[in-house]
Amino acid sequence: MRHSQLKAFHYVALLGGFSRAAEALLLTQPAISEQVKKLEQDHDTLLFHRERKRVRLTEEGAQLFLFTKQYFEIEQQIEEYMSSTSAAVDGELRIVADSAHHITFFLGSFRKRYPNISVTLRTGNTEEILEELRAYNAEIGIVGSLSPGSDMEALNLGSTKITAFAARGSSLASKPKLSLQDLSKLPLIFREQGSKTRQKLEETAKKQGLTLDPAIVAEGREAVREVVASGAGIGFVSQAEYGHDDRLTQIQLTDADIEMSETLVHLRQRRDIKVIRAFMDFARTAQREKNNSAAN
Repeated sequence: MRHSQLKAFHYVALLGGFSRAAEALLLTQPAISEQVKKLEQDHDTLLFHRERKRVRLTEEGAQLFLFTKQYFEIEQQIEEYMSSTSAAVDGELRIVADSAHHITFFLGSFRKRYPNISVTLRTGNTEEILEELRAYNAEIGIVGSLSPGSDMEALNLGSTKITAFAARGSSLASKPKLSLQDLSKLPLIFREQGSKTRQKLEETAKKQGLTLDPAIVAEGREAVREVVASGAGIGFVSQAEYGHDDRLTQIQLTDADIEMSETLVHLRQRRDIKVIRAFMDFARTAQREKNNSAAN
């Protein structure tokens, strides 16, 4: 097995095609195809399903791709170490959050401090976020859990209670307080499976012998907000993420004192990646200053 074969495979998997990999590596497409073919032949393993101009990883190829992500990341760390005389930190930082609310207060200042780091931010539920981190598809996650797993390093961003909300002026918003028993008889708008907010509500209701069945399941927090604003039902969110929306009104849960924790996480084995280390150091300082300000 040669380094060039692994590199050819990695870039085909990363970019989704042989021609794109050839462009990225400044090689010809036949050269890339030959490297991948030789890798497959030497180990009697099919790594790609070839479908006309598209390629798709086989199960074995997907597993190897996870390994090559780690392999070439370590190679990058070695290069960074060998050129450590340069103080500049650059690269891409991919963040997946269950809510961007918890880091938007310092993202701008982080970019000013590290202008050579490009940041992408997308959303997902806690379960999806942890999967993305473990698959090396993101560097940083923000999840609704204080215990994301022993393979993760975490920074606690605090916790707030879960609140219900409904469309302002609707019959569903007529009562300022509701019990879980009341909720079990009303149309509920839940996020998809994997949402910590949904999981905690369902678990608390189950302890009381109740079942909370959603009338509508919406993908993502913003989708829930829009469905609720239309008057279709009652939604749920942590107090910190409720924000301000004139279309909505909050409803207190009288017998469900549920708190949602938010945690900044990354894979423990990737702690020495420059962009991760820079972001976590910055986040710790920002969170400490925020906590001190709140205490005063």
